[in-house]
Amino acid sequence: MNKTWYAKKWLTVLIHSAAWVLLFSLPYLLRPSYNADAPPKPDQDEHDRINFILARINDVILVGFFYLNALVLIPSLMYRKKYAAYTGAILACFAVVLFSGFLLRLNFGPTDAHFTFRKQLFFSTFIFIFILACSSAYKTIRDKILSDNLAKEKENEFLKTELSLLRSQVSPHFMFNVLNNMVALARKQSDQLEPSLIKLSSLMRYMLYETGEEKVSLEKETEYLQSYIDLQRQRFGKKVAINVNLCPGDRPYDIEPMLLIPFVENAFKHGTGLIEDAAIDIELKGEQDKLYFTVRNKYNPASSEIKDKASGIGLANVQRRLELLYHHHHELLITRNDCCFTVSLKINLAA
Repeated sequence: MNKTWYAKKWLTVLIHSAAWVLLFSLPYLLRPSYNADAPPKPDQDEHDRINFILARINDVILVGFFYLNALVLIPSLMYRKKYAAYTGAILACFAVVLFSGFLLRLNFGPTDAHFTFRKQLFFSTFIFIFILACSSAYKTIRDKILSDNLAKEKENEFLKTELSLLRSQVSPHFMFNVLNNMVALARKQSDQLEPSLIKLSSLMRYMLYETGEEKVSLEKETEYLQSYIDLQRQRFGKKVAINVNLCPGDRPYDIEPMLLIPFVENAFKHGTGLIEDAAIDIELKGEQDKLYFTVRNKYNPASSEIKDKASGIGLANVQRRLELLYHHHHELLITRNDCCFTVSLKINLAA
């Protein structure tokens, strides 16, 4: 998996280096300019050079404390709720910063009558608290980002696993119904059995070699639907009026494989049998990055058909897949009225 931009080491080093250079350059960038006409003080250049060196040594100590706190003290003490040990470690670090700066200035710095321990204490305390706050904020924000990314990655893996399971449930359920159709044709010794087996072969080829991808072309999915509908035509003949209008669109679209078949399968399962003037209408249209899919079938509301254990798996399955794949980018409407069961689905294919 490719790292996000903030996880790349070279970029992290570059950003940190730029931040430190900017931070420690501020005193020089913001200091007031001196009068160029004023006579230079004796040994001014030497004093400036020594002060610069001492400041850089102090900067290195502060940078060391920043990463010591972020990478060692907080993970090993604060996160483990060893608050007393953490407080002691911070005070020890402050003492090192304070006295190292004071001793360096006292032993190697230029003579300055205005330099006192009180000034060093005030200056060191302010800088130390600032670096401590920045270090703690950096560690907290970085860990929060990493934690959120890990949680998101785990959620994505969970969703992929769930989708894979849901997809694997579609194939056996669908094959079970198709094989039942084959048995019915064999019992009738129908001459439609052979072309039906050829259609079944094409369906199995699609299920085995195409549905392993995350997305398939809408055109292939439409061909799959058409093959299934042809099988049902061969089974029912003129007993069921089947009206089909499948238009995948004038340009290529992609869709989750075997997402639409449960609606068609459900229509043939519950829209045939002891139903007067049984009719099934199926319409699919792809245009302007939208998929419009409608399945309508007559049903008998007075029927007391006993459902088997597999009944309803298809619709429940596809509803869950729609929630996972097109959560805020689909509209599914299922209605029952006037002895007619209608499923209307709209999907934003560009999402």
